[in-house]
Amino acid sequence: MSRHATAKESRRYWLTFSAELTRRPLIWEMSKKFKLVFNVRNASVTEQIGIIALELTGERKAIENAVKWLQKKGIEVDPIELDILGN
Repeated sequence: MSRHATAKESRRYWLTFSAELTRRPLIWEMSKKFKLVFNVRNASVTEQIGIIALELTGERKAIENAVKWLQKKGIEVDPIELDILGN
């Protein structure tokens, strides 16, 4: 097994979702399903909307599949382009 095949990386995303989706532990479900570590960098949830800055760490393919899974659940997922959250 090559070292590159199992290399871990981190990517950051903005998740935007409706208030009714806040009642399900979707981030936890995603982390278990795709074997990813997550770090909530920032969050704001109101009665109308939820916005989370989320860092995902794991294998690249697992991160890509997790993003698709979240989108299928009705969550808008956008990459954080600039390091506005700091290190």
